[in-house]
Parts: sequence; C-alpha cells; structure tokens
Amino acid sequence: MKYIIHIVSFLFVFSLNAQKNKNGTIYDEHPGIDLIASFHEAYASGDIEKASSILHDDVKWYDGNTENKDAEGGTKNNVLNNIKWFRDYFDYVSFNDTEGAYPDMLETKRSGNWVQSWFYVYGVHKITGVELDHPVLRMYRVNDDNTKILAIIEYSNKLNFSRIGDAGTDRKNGTIYISHQHINTVRKAMYAFLNGDAEKAYSFFDENSRFHDINEENVMSFEEIKARDNKIFANWTMTALDESGYPDYLEYDWRDSNAVQSWWNMRMTRNSDGKEVVLKVLFIDWFGEEGKIIRRFLYWNGSLLK
Repeated sequence: MKYIIHIVSFLFVFSLNAQKNKNGTIYDEHPGIDLIASFHEAYASGDIEKASSILHDDVKWYDGNTENKDAEGGTKNNVLNNIKWFRDYFDYVSFNDTEGAYPDMLETKRSGNWVQSWFYVYGVHKITGVELDHPVLRMYRVNDDNTKILAIIEYSNKLNFSRIGDAGTDRKNGTIYISHQHINTVRKAMYAFLNGDAEKAYSFFDENSRFHDINEENVMSFEEIKARDNKIFANWTMTALDESGYPDYLEYDWRDSNAVQSWWNMRMTRNSDGKEVVLKVLFIDWFGEEGKIIRRFLYWNGSLLK
C-alpha cells in the first residue's frame, strides 16, 4: 500500500510540473517600455508627428470594454484624431503612470511583444470644464525591434466622457420652490430647537437619518447627533434664530432627489461667562417619502464655540 501511495504521489507531482510552460520573459526596463513612454508624451503634448512616427501604418485600436463581438478596431487615423481631440479640447493633459504601478514588457513566444501600461488620464475640457481623472489600462503590442506600436487594447471608464456630452447643452433638472411643506418642516424643527423643545425638533427627523457635519470626521447617526448637540447646549444657550435670506426647496428630476437649503444666523450665549457669538449656518436637508428628514449636511464654524 505504501508503495502505491509513493507512485501516486510521484505521478501527482509530475503532473503539476508538466503543466508549466514558460512562454517568455517579463521586464520592468526595456526599449519597448521607453517607446510607450515616448508615445504617452506625444499624446499628452498633442505632438501628432511624433505619435504618427511611433504608430505602425496598420495599427489597430481596440476597446477592451466593448460587448461588440464583431468590432474591427480603430485605425491609425482614429488614434491620431483622438490625440488631436485632446490637444484641441483639453487643458492640462497628462498620461502619467498610476502611483505605485509601473509598466511591464512581456516578450512572449506565442503572441509577440506586449507592454502593459497602467496610467491616469488627466485633462480639463475647455468648453464645459469637466475634469477627466481616471485610470486606464492599455495593452500595447510592439514590433520585434521596439520601434512601432502594432496594436492597442484599452480598458477605461468612459463615464466622464458622457458627462462632457451632457454638459454641452442647457438642460433643466427640476423645480425650485420658495414655498413648500418641506421648507415648513425645516422651520418647525429649527424653532423647536430655539425654544428648547428638542423632542419636537427631533421628531421631524427619521430615526435612521444621517448627519454630515463639516466639523466632524465621520458621518453621525441620529443618536450620535443628539448626544453631540446635548454637549453643545450644556454649555451654550441659543438666544435667537433668524433666517438669512430665504430657504429653497429643490426638487430634482435627476435621480428623483430633493433638498431644502436654508441659511441661518444662530445667536449663542455661553452659560459660564455670557460670551455671545453669532453662528452662520447652512443646512441642506434631504427628505424621504414619509416627509421626514433623512440626511442633513451642516456647514458652520465650530471653532467659535471653543
């Protein structure tokens, strides 16, 4: 039995070794990598002549994200037109290696020579101001003497490009109200705070609501904001509360979202010595289907209460 086990073990180890087949070598320094670096410099600077000299006349440019099984790929002219597009329509263009990453040169026996390049595309669209800042993986196939790019396969997020298209025309995104029941809800909550009726004030908030305070590192829960407010009002008293300007209720078409923006002058007196301060506060309140506040953003200078 022991003899049989030894034979089986030998065959298993042999089968594992037999599955290995070296198909080439990987380099982190190579003339092919230098070629791609030069190509990226030409791309970023809009140097059409230099880029053209690096691209093979029959180069193919493939979108690695496409679901089109019959895609034939772009031509050299398509690549050069893309470089012109960046040159003519974007400021501050750069194609820099992703931080912590570096390109690899793969000299393969079966598929030729490939450079894998991870980089960030950056640029600001001159017309719309939309910022591009997203990661890209490109696979470049190069010829044997590392002087020409034969093929490009690109994997990237095209979301910001669609934003450029959306920003090119004027579009409405809902309605602004100067009077609305949600504005009334915010007022009732705030004046309940002024009059020391915290229970009523918090009743206008959903028990699962979240609070984003510019003075806090983390998003706070309903119970956490109540505990934080109790600490503040243990040392300070709100003596007056005035609307600054007027609140707006924004009912957006996009994502079917909504918010009340309200600006306040909150007059506070320190209990220990009578010191008075006026807090300039902006609240942005999101409402749920039940008409309660489900998320509040708070912008104010917390250092005034130190």
